Amino acid sequence: MTTVIESGDQSRTFKRAWGDLADGFSKRELWLFLGWQDIKQKYRRSVLGPFWITIATGTTAVAMGLLYSKLFKLELSEHLPYVTMGLIIWNMINASILEGSEVFIANEGLIKQLPTPLSVHVYRLVWRQMILFAHNIVIFVVIAIVYPKPWSWADLTVIPALLLIMLNCVWVAFCFGIMSTRYRDIGPLLASLVQLLFFMTPIIWNADTLEQQGAGRWSKIIELNPLLHYLDILRAPLLGAHQEPRHWVVVIILTILGWCAAALALRQYRARVPYWV
Repeated sequence: MTTVIESGDQSRTFKRAWGDLADGFSKRELWLFLGWQDIKQKYRRSVLGPFWITIATGTTAVAMGLLYSKLFKLELSEHLPYVTMGLIIWNMINASILEGSEVFIANEGLIKQLPTPLSVHVYRLVWRQMILFAHNIVIFVVIAIVYPKPWSWADLTVIPALLLIMLNCVWVAFCFGIMSTRYRDIGPLLASLVQLLFFMTPIIWNADTLEQQGAGRWSKIIELNPLLHYLDILRAPLLGAHQEPRHWVVVIILTILGWCAAALALRQYRARVPYWV
């Protein structure tokens, strides 16, 4: 009898968790508006607005592209688009992890005062990052015009790749957001870890760089970095490069595992978040 009751409780809890995701998505007018307002509020009274981020990203990409192409004797026409796209994608992933860990803490007032699903705040965060990504992609468009690459129909895989990354941003924000509301040390820990991962991820360097430095044997170890696979499925089609199926396989597996973890976190701790914040 006890087992049946526990099973029923777990089933209802899972339904509430998935119900939170569905209810939050149905309120898309709310989180679309709030996400856009976040951008407008941050750059209020600014002439260029969010394009300041575009300028900063573009300046960093050009500086790093020029510097490392000279240091490692790489073709600027190949390395500059590579670095630029890597930085643009990295900024989106980095913000989703770090801001995701603060997503519920930052919305403490709304969570306690308005009876909205928790997923509204996560969707708002991911939507905001998509807007900034759209601003930053302008940099790559300019560089692609200067250094044109051959395109094919296979490059349209950039669309499902972007959707996959968005799905991952959602579960990452849920998992780290819930953990950070309970344990406030998670945020600073993630900031240190993400900073380290930046240098361990092929953004400003690539496999050719390792070969030139006599460190080609490390290329297999680099494959253990999951962010490499996320970068490649989106960067490769935009650069007109050959796409490795293994990157897609890894990302799909991580997406499934991540959403399972998010579902468990929502089932167990969704009701406690308003008390923890």
